Amino acid sequence: MEETFVPFRGIKNDLRGRILCYKQDWTGGIQAGIRILAPTTYIFFASAIPVISFGEQLERSTEGSLTAVQTLVSTALCGIIHSVVGGQPLLILGVAEPTVLMYTFMFNFAKNQKELGQQLFLAWTGWVCVWTALLLFLLAVLGACSIINRFTRIAGEMFGLLIAMLFMQQAIRGVVEEFGIPEREDPNQTALFPSWRFGNGMFALVLSFGLLLTALKSRKARSWRYGTGWFRGFIADYGVPFMVLVWTAISYIPVHDVPRGIPRRLFSPNPWSPGAYSNWTVIKEMVHVPPLYIVGAFIPATMIAVLYYFDHSVASQLAQQKEFNLKKPASYHYDLLLLGFLVMLCGLIGIPPSNGVIPQSPMHTKSLATLKHQLLRNKLVSTARKSIRKNANLGQLYRNMQEAYNEMQTPLVYQMPPALGLKELKESVIQRASSTGYIDAPVDETVFDVDKDVDDLLPVEVKEQRLSNLLQALMVVGCVAAMPVLKKIPTSVLWGYFAFMAIESLPGNQFWERILLLFTAPSRRYKVLEENHATFVETVPFKTIALFTIFQTSYLLLCFGITWIPIAGVLFPLMIMLLVPVRQYMLPKLFKGAHLQDLDAAEYEEAPPIPYNMTFEDQDPMARTNNFDSGEIMDEIITRSRGEVRRTNSPKVTSSNSTPLEDVKHSYSPRISQRAYSPRVSELRAERSPRFTGKGIELKKTPSPGPSNFRQNGHQSPS
Repeated sequence: MEETFVPFRGIKNDLRGRILCYKQDWTGGIQAGIRILAPTTYIFFASAIPVISFGEQLERSTEGSLTAVQTLVSTALCGIIHSVVGGQPLLILGVAEPTVLMYTFMFNFAKNQKELGQQLFLAWTGWVCVWTALLLFLLAVLGACSIINRFTRIAGEMFGLLIAMLFMQQAIRGVVEEFGIPEREDPNQTALFPSWRFGNGMFALVLSFGLLLTALKSRKARSWRYGTGWFRGFIADYGVPFMVLVWTAISYIPVHDVPRGIPRRLFSPNPWSPGAYSNWTVIKEMVHVPPLYIVGAFIPATMIAVLYYFDHSVASQLAQQKEFNLKKPASYHYDLLLLGFLVMLCGLIGIPPSNGVIPQSPMHTKSLATLKHQLLRNKLVSTARKSIRKNANLGQLYRNMQEAYNEMQTPLVYQMPPALGLKELKESVIQRASSTGYIDAPVDETVFDVDKDVDDLLPVEVKEQRLSNLLQALMVVGCVAAMPVLKKIPTSVLWGYFAFMAIESLPGNQFWERILLLFTAPSRRYKVLEENHATFVETVPFKTIALFTIFQTSYLLLCFGITWIPIAGVLFPLMIMLLVPVRQYMLPKLFKGAHLQDLDAAEYEEAPPIPYNMTFEDQDPMARTNNFDSGEIMDEIITRSRGEVRRTNSPKVTSSNSTPLEDVKHSYSPRISQRAYSPRVSELRAERSPRFTGKGIELKKTPSPGPSNFRQNGHQSPS
C-alpha cells in the first residue's frame, strides 16, 4: 500500500478502486448460486456465538444496562451497512472483546460519579463515541492507515495472545461465579442454597469442559480416520455450533430433578419487552450530561480510537494476506472513515460499536477461497476431460483450460497479467511431458492426471463478493428475533466457548510456540525438529530466542496487568501502539538484524521435519545417564492392553515357511540400540507451493532447511 499523508488522497484512491468493482462484488456472489450459503453459514456461527457470549459478559459487567440484544443489534446493523457501502467486503464487523473491556471500565467509572451514575452511563458513552468518531475521521483523512505495514508480527501476535488471555480470564471468572450468588438475585430462593450452588457449579464444570473438549476435537475432524470426506469436513466446519446445541440439550436432562435456575442460563430481555428498547432513544439523555464530563469523554475516546484503528486495520490486513492472491484493491482509509460513522451511529442509539474482528475476518476469506477453488476445479476438470476425449495435445489442453479459467474471472481481472493463475500448472505439466517425450502427442492420464494435477496446482484464489457478508449479517438479525430461544443456552456453555476461542487462537502464533519452547527440556528439544517447525528454530540461536521471548512475555504481562487497574485500564491500547517505535528503534539495538528478521518475519514460514539421529557413543556421558529412562523405553516396546513386546517385520512361522529364530527381529528402542534413529518411518521432504488439500487451504510457506543453530544448542545441554 502506498504511504500517503496528503489529506483525503488515501480515501480518494480507495473509492476510485472499489467503485470499479462494486457491480462485480454483487454479481460474483449471485453467480455462485447456492454454494455461497456454505461460507455464509460458517462465518455466521463464528460471528454470532462470540457476540452472544460478549452480551452475557456485558450484562454482568454493566448490571443490565447492555445485554446480548444490544451486541447482536450492533453486529447486525454495522455488518449490513459495511457489506453494502463498505470498501473491503471480506472484512467482518462485530462487537469484540476489547470493546467489552472498554465499556466495563467506563461503566465502573460512571456509576461512581454522582453527576452520571448508571442512569446517564449510556448517554455519556454516547459522547465518548462522538469523540471517537471524530478522531477516526481525522486519522482516515490524514492517511494514518499508510503505516499499517509497520505493525509487524510482534505487535499482531502479542495483541492476539492478549485477547486470548482475556478470553480465558473471562471463562475462568464465569465458571467460578457459577458457585456464587449472582447479583440482582434473591439469595433466599432454593437454587441459591449452599448445597444447590455447589451442585450448580459442578454441573457448570461438566458443561464448560464438555463443550471445550468436544469443540476442540471437532475442529480436527478432517484428520479423523473414520467417516467419509464430506462428513469430516462438515464436522470440522460446523461441529462447534453443533456442540453448543448438544451441550445445551444435555443441560435439560436433570431439569425435573433440580430447582428452577439450575443450571443458570443466558439472561437478556426480549427485544419487544417493555423497557428493552429504552436505550434506542439515549440521544435525548445526552443533553443532560454535565459539560465537564462531555469534555472528559475525550480521554477514553482517544484510547478507543487507537484501539479501533489498530484492531480494524489489522483485521482488514489479515483478511487480505498476500497468500490469498486477491485481485481487487484494498480500502483501509475509506473503511476507517466508514467505521467513524458507524461508531457515532452506535453511540447515539446506545449500543456498543462494532469493528473489524479477528479471527472472523481471515476465516471469512479462507472460506471464500475454498468456494472459489470448488467452482474453478469443477470448470477446469470438465474442460480437461473434454479435451482428452478429443485427443488434444498439451498445448491445446492448456489453451482450453486457460480459456475456461478466464471465463470464471470477472472483467476486472483481465487488467492483471494474463495467465497468472495457471502458470504453475502449465510449467508442471509441460515439464513432465517434455521429460517423457509426449509434448506433441495426444494427452492421456499418464501425462495429465486430471483430478490430481488440478487439485494440487490450482492457485489459491478468493471469491471476492459482498453477498456472503450481507447474508451473515441478516442471519444475525434473525438471532435478535430468536432471543427467547437463545436464552435457553446455559451460561456455563458460553464460558466453555470463551475458553475454546482462547485455545483455538494459539496454533500458528509463533510467540506462543516460542513460550512452549522455553519450557521444553533441553534433552527433548530435538523433537521440535522432528516435526514441522518455524524456520527461526534452525537459524536463530536458542539464547537469542529465549531473550526475545522473555522480552515479549514481559511486555504482554505489562499490558495484561494494566487491564486490571480500574481507571488506568483504558490505557492498554496505547501500550500496543507503542510497540511500533519499540520494534523500529529499540529492538534493533538489542538483537542482530538477521535474527530479528527471522523472529519477526512478515509471513508464517515453516520448515519440514528433520531426522535427528545421533550415535549412542557420541552423546555426552552425563546427558546419556540423565536421559536414560527405563519406564519410557518399556512404554515404547510393550503394548498397553496385554503387555506384549512389539515385534517389527516378524513373519508368520508356518510349516511351509519356517524362519530361524535368530532371523526374527525384535523391536528395539533408539535409546538402547547401537545407532540411534528417528522414530519417523519417512520424512516428507518435497513440499509443494500453497495449495488445497483435504484440510482446506494451506498458506504456510515451507523453505528448505538451513544450518540449525538450534540443534547444536539442543544437545549440548543435558536435561
